[in-house]
Amino acid sequence: MQQPQAHSGPTITPIENLDDPGLEPYRNQKDAWLRVQADGGTGLGGLFLAEGELVAHELFGSRFRVRSVLITPTRLLGMRDAIEALPASTPVYLADRGIAESIVGFDMHRGILALGERGEVPALDGVVAGASCVLVLEGLSNHDNIGSLYRSLAALGPAASAVVLGPQCADPFYRKSLRVSMGHVLRVPTAWSTAWPQDLQRLREMGFRTLALTPDASATAISAVDLRCPPDRLALVLGAEGPGLTEVAMAAVEHRVRIEMNKGVDSLNVAVSAAVAMSTLCTPG
Repeated sequence: MQQPQAHSGPTITPIENLDDPGLEPYRNQKDAWLRVQADGGTGLGGLFLAEGELVAHELFGSRFRVRSVLITPTRLLGMRDAIEALPASTPVYLADRGIAESIVGFDMHRGILALGERGEVPALDGVVAGASCVLVLEGLSNHDNIGSLYRSLAALGPAASAVVLGPQCADPFYRKSLRVSMGHVLRVPTAWSTAWPQDLQRLREMGFRTLALTPDASATAISAVDLRCPPDRLALVLGAEGPGLTEVAMAAVEHRVRIEMNKGVDSLNVAVSAAVAMSTLCTPG
């Protein structure tokens, strides 16, 4: 019997023509991607960029399809096995760092950009159906905070966790958010709310206890929250630093809770607050 041929991996193509149409999604990223506004979670043409070796590895092992890869010779030395494990049809462009930087428009010191496809935007019900802990975010426009929240959820939340993004939230698939999250955005199921604040009530109907984090002194101390009684599903609702959650969001949740802090301290960073809350209320898994 003839043995199947070993997978040879993609063809690695040195860049000789800077006008190659395959390079278009990488071009002038410093400007182009900053102008992109998330539209129902789909972003620019349903694509996103994974920057750096760690995030690229996460992309290669995720459910998301890799459209193409742009890599420098130095980075290829350490990633050849991962590159060769990609489907043979995946375009891989090889460029010296200077040439790569002339294409993307920023310092390419991490040595690799991988273009991923978002695929179909999942609906809220499907994303949270099997989750025991959900972070629900409203008005979080800072990409660092978005990435940090995903990283904290991956580290401190139960295995069955998810994120729901409400109005005015930054795109977690923006390359900086992906990088700050250490690639965990690609692992954590995510949905965009399409009915706000009604989706908070929808979570309650699905059996989630909804807790809004606030520095308000009248809120219940988080250490006093009793989770022993049903339901055993938790949705932590967080707003932007400064303004916090809107009143309509506050009115739609079951409980308002605060993290006890030393006098004279106004509040914690939103990603730190989420980490403290999950460490107090959740069992990692």
